[in-house]
Amino acid sequence: MGGHVHAFAFFGGVPQSVLYDNDRCLVSKIQPDGRRVRATLFSGLLSHYLFRDRYGRPGKGNDKGNVEGMVGYARRNHMVPIPHVPDWESFNTHLEEQCRARQNDILRGHTETIGARLQPDLAEMRPLPAAPFETCAQANGRVSSQSLVRYDSNDYSVPVAYGHQDVWVRAYVDRGVIGCRGDVIARHPRCYAREDMVFDPIHYLPLIERKINALDQAAPLAEWILPEEFDTLRRLMEARMLKIGRREYVQVLRLLEDFGMEELHAAVKQALKMGAVGFDAVKHLVLCQVEKRPPRLDLDVYPYLPRARVEKTSAASYMSLMPETAE
Repeated sequence: MGGHVHAFAFFGGVPQSVLYDNDRCLVSKIQPDGRRVRATLFSGLLSHYLFRDRYGRPGKGNDKGNVEGMVGYARRNHMVPIPHVPDWESFNTHLEEQCRARQNDILRGHTETIGARLQPDLAEMRPLPAAPFETCAQANGRVSSQSLVRYDSNDYSVPVAYGHQDVWVRAYVDRGVIGCRGDVIARHPRCYAREDMVFDPIHYLPLIERKINALDQAAPLAEWILPEEFDTLRRLMEARMLKIGRREYVQVLRLLEDFGMEELHAAVKQALKMGAVGFDAVKHLVLCQVEKRPPRLDLDVYPYLPRARVEKTSAASYMSLMPETAE
């Protein structure tokens, strides 16, 4: 369904009718008299954009031969060699650029460009509605004791504060959105595996802060890869403040609930450079970045942020360890 929304936005209008294959995501059943029973989501799309759906005969690809030919053209020209992109959005942008460039071509037997020949068709299209259609499957669920919500055989995490509450799920082609009442509480990449678990480590940090000994054993944090400066910060905190330092480290991670990783990473690096190894210092530095003001961090007035002092070792210092020699 997402392809419809993007296509209509690309053309700037809605066609009078669209010819389809009998795909299961569009047609849930074909009646003996040939009447199609539309899928629920597709029926909503038709009601939103108000165009007529037409269908080819089952197993008769020649009913839409031009479509099959254009699919082959797109594969050969836009996907060879295989494009390497970081995400779906970049891939769609790449394809849109190719389509716009294609409009400047003149096909054999014609005198006008593809873009010029497209204009009469665009003039016959209906205007777009005020808002695009939400192309997502909708479902309801309940948060488990492990702060997980099941959708389509997979489990997705939510913040631990929402344990045992009813939630709603919106499943898009590339992402899933989970909400409780009127608030969005979690976003995840869509998982198409089966019986898998998709964690956001930030969801579990409040629980880890209370049960600090679980920091290294918690499954949601097992595959969380953080910049190396975070590991340095943790080692220094634990060396100076032991268990309290470990808890403060988790408090630093919890700043990701309100700030981005890039901002927090910069604050951690600055704190290490200044020798201000503590949660309050990191929070102060990240706030200064967001508010674009210089930090006012005087370590002399922060006794809980001790400055490391390294002195030279004198050999005479070890004489007190030597037993007194008899005269």
